[in-house]
Amino acid sequence: MAKKKFSKNWVHQHINDPYVKMAQQKGYRARAAFKLIEILDSEKLMRKGDIVVDLGSAPGSWSQVARERLAGPGGVVQGRIIALDMLPMEPVAGVEFIQGDFRDDTVLEQLKQIVGDSPVDLVISDMAPNLSGVESADSARIQHVCELALDFACRHLQPDGALIVKAFHGSGFSQIVETFKKHFRRVVERKPKASRDKSSETFLVARGLKAGAKHSDIRSDGLE
Repeated sequence: MAKKKFSKNWVHQHINDPYVKMAQQKGYRARAAFKLIEILDSEKLMRKGDIVVDLGSAPGSWSQVARERLAGPGGVVQGRIIALDMLPMEPVAGVEFIQGDFRDDTVLEQLKQIVGDSPVDLVISDMAPNLSGVESADSARIQHVCELALDFACRHLQPDGALIVKAFHGSGFSQIVETFKKHFRRVVERKPKASRDKSSETFLVARGLKAGAKHSDIRSDGLE
């Protein structure tokens, strides 16, 4: 009974959420679009001509925002957007999509082949692991996902490039921040207005790879 009541409350809050309504009005696939918009505006990131990689892209709202930012005359993307997710994603015009698990070496290799030798300007990641409710296990999973995005960024970002990742306050969060600070000159925390008050999610924005920053320095727990 309590679960059913919780579900009804969630549905009620979701339907009456102003960001859900705005997303529907503007044609975004999820309210998460407004989180990215606020971060991009505050950090003055993503310009026409950029190469952008969107990790954990489904259902596609962040890719939609990227397309808007990079669209030139006639709506043609000026730059490149490569999106990746385990789940299928409805096509977004001008966005190259790979379906697969980012932890899978073959999928990662496919992404690397698409990017090629072109340095990436911005990596955006709204990835989140499936959480078990066991704090120690969940914090390790969250850290692992953040490290995967960081590892990719260190391999492919141009020196002045940037990385935006979703993390969660709690056990292990300070370690994630410290790891990012070892590799980037500037790391800030952002809690967009569109992020629900009850949510512990916090976005890390890392800019400017430090000289000598190496992906091999990133510790990974190698979780399944």
